[in-house]
Amino acid sequence: MPGTNTPRGSRRRVVRAVGALTAAGVIGATVAACGEPADQVPSLGFAIDNIVTTYNANTVEGAATGAAAAFGRVLTGTNYIGPSGGPVADTDFATASVLPGDTLTVQYRINPAAVYSDGVPIACDDLVLAWAAGSGRFTRSADDGHAPMFDAATRAGYADIDRVDCQPGSKEATVVFKPGRSYLDWRSLFGATELMPAHVAAQAAGVPDLVGAIHSGDTDAVRRIAEFWNTGWRLVPGQLDVTKLPSSGPYKIDSFTEDGGLVLVENERWWGTKPATSRIVVWPKDSDVQSRIGDGDVEVVDVGSGSISGLDLSRGFEVVNEPSRSVEQLVLANHGVFGSVDARRAFALCLPRQQLYDELGHPGFDPGAGLGSGVVDSRITAPDTLFFQSAVAAEGGMYTDPDIPGAKAAREESGQSHLTVRVGYLGPDERRAQTVRTIAASCQAAGITIEDVSSPTFAPSALGAGQADAVLAGTASAAGAAGSSVPTDSSFALRSGNGDNFGGFSNGRFDQVVDQLAVDGSLSARMSLSGEAEAILWNEMPTIPLFDQPRTIAHSNGMHAVVPNPTRSGAGWNMDRWILLR
Repeated sequence: MPGTNTPRGSRRRVVRAVGALTAAGVIGATVAACGEPADQVPSLGFAIDNIVTTYNANTVEGAATGAAAAFGRVLTGTNYIGPSGGPVADTDFATASVLPGDTLTVQYRINPAAVYSDGVPIACDDLVLAWAAGSGRFTRSADDGHAPMFDAATRAGYADIDRVDCQPGSKEATVVFKPGRSYLDWRSLFGATELMPAHVAAQAAGVPDLVGAIHSGDTDAVRRIAEFWNTGWRLVPGQLDVTKLPSSGPYKIDSFTEDGGLVLVENERWWGTKPATSRIVVWPKDSDVQSRIGDGDVEVVDVGSGSISGLDLSRGFEVVNEPSRSVEQLVLANHGVFGSVDARRAFALCLPRQQLYDELGHPGFDPGAGLGSGVVDSRITAPDTLFFQSAVAAEGGMYTDPDIPGAKAAREESGQSHLTVRVGYLGPDERRAQTVRTIAASCQAAGITIEDVSSPTFAPSALGAGQADAVLAGTASAAGAAGSSVPTDSSFALRSGNGDNFGGFSNGRFDQVVDQLAVDGSLSARMSLSGEAEAILWNEMPTIPLFDQPRTIAHSNGMHAVVPNPTRSGAGWNMDRWILLR
């Protein structure tokens, strides 16, 4: 349940947020019944710290961008990630019931009134497409190395599904998992932004029966569907084809331009509660946020703390700084400069992780306990979980402060007289620039030179392309809002073959542990496996965790219902409840 693992240090924030949301629910209901009051601001600006390049947040490209933060109330699903980090059922969209039996079987009933903004009824076809894309079962030819047809960011959960029973156009779907693979976090599947409009993909691919093609394994038809799913929903400012972008939520895309931002307007076909404000303008990272604020174009801000140089929110804004579910980390390529574990270990040994946390890891809030309380020593186990202490034991204090002699020795063991490490991130980002400068100053004495290769178009795929040696980002290499309390978000980002495993890390035993953790609810087993997983990761060093990424959430004075959500959903998770009175 949401809130189960809420750390004591952040519980007061959550209580205040719930109070604000409750009040906003009353206001929102009044607005829905009476229309927008005369003194209400009709359009709100929302600034985020990531770019938006695609409508599809589920591709490798899309998952690293701000698509999930921008479109949570445009593409709804069976659940959404709430402020406490876990999935919350969205019964406006559908209900889910577990059927009796030895094999996990879940029956979904889509709301009979659910319809896309283009008038096409939402159906189980959308669940079939999401499963096909995420399952990894459809692969290319041997000439293409049997790579997955769908460029999905993660297979977590979807690879454990045996089949999705669906009659094309039906409002009911039965999801049957594989024997022995009862995915613990099944409630997080088919969530907000995960269900893309199957009818659009089918039409673009020239496949009249998408469900039939997927169920029968029609390779040619599925290949065409996958090609569109991978690239057909890309967004280029000034070049939108809105017929390919139908909405299943209270908002729909109206326009996207460099000067005018990403404009979301009320979806008149939305069957739920009318949005409290009829127009939201999303300003992605490549917008000049400070200038937009000065011009009065931004009322809500959700960015990494310290990421925008000179950001001034002291006038007219209420500001909250808090730790998030995203772990700020360095994701290392497992080839090139970092082709040997000794080279990766040398880099880790020269990092001033404690200094980075002290100077950059908790701005504007009391660290307290749980999230944000110190240097993070676990990649896949959150500080506010029962298994954290057993998971972090493997680090043993070796990598908290720089060990320059140890770093030199490891570098020499790698056979390299000098290391040059190119660190990339989505820029500009002042906190990450300072992180790189601090690392460079520390590692220089170990014969390791650090180069900042950030850019406004940087993507974590630069690791595989040989354009960077390390990515500085959050959970699963996302630049902006990221993470949740669902542990597979972080663990599968290091699993062999997963799309968001940008560094190309592969360890057979780690894969086995991750797969078992996904289905084994035994406390003793989870404690043991979590510790084993971290021991493998500290030994192999595919990533280096730093701290829980701090976030700054701000809103104009007088606004209602802006509730911080320190996960991949971001503050926009309930944007349809936002109201600002003049």
